[in-house]
Amino acid sequence: MMIKYPNGNIFAAPKSSNSSPQVITHSKRGMTLEETINAANTFYLSRGIAVIHKKPTPINIVNVAYPKRSAAKINEAYFAQASTTDYNGIYRGFYIDFDAKETQNKSAIPLANFHEHQVKHLDAIIKQNGIGFVIIKFAVYNESFVLPASDLITFWQQSQSGGRKSIPYQYIKEHGFTISSGLIPELPYLKAVDELIAQQIN
Repeated sequence: MMIKYPNGNIFAAPKSSNSSPQVITHSKRGMTLEETINAANTFYLSRGIAVIHKKPTPINIVNVAYPKRSAAKINEAYFAQASTTDYNGIYRGFYIDFDAKETQNKSAIPLANFHEHQVKHLDAIIKQNGIGFVIIKFAVYNESFVLPASDLITFWQQSQSGGRKSIPYQYIKEHGFTISSGLIPELPYLKAVDELIAQQIN
């Protein structure tokens, strides 16, 4: 199936191998940031703690084949619009909205990892008294943080006026909220969100 972005570029899905199935282990690489957040959200939902979901990306279907009456195959589609942030939901009566980014950089996360429409979206969330933030993982340190959206917005605005093009690791460590690793869930990020909420309502 071919999927196109709004700018005409073609989305290339990872190629699957026809070789015999291999056993996949997380013992060395660990789960990706998205996987750990999704697992945490499933845990929170099952325990009645929060209702948070990953947002689906809108897709326009262009070409569909019907090899059988009972089955349809999508041959061509494209992303209908740029997505906003990755996740949203309700927690403790608060609307929360956030994005998740992972970097291999040791000293900073490049602002190029974020898109203007995402920053504007988070700014709009804050103006409606929602809780907006980004989860940032520094893979080399295996450290994750909740950074208030207001900090991201400030750095983004400064970058548009000739300021630095990244958010320093040290700044995030000092002004963000550390997500301590857990067992179940592995990434209990709502504990850090509790600190963010306490800061914003006081």
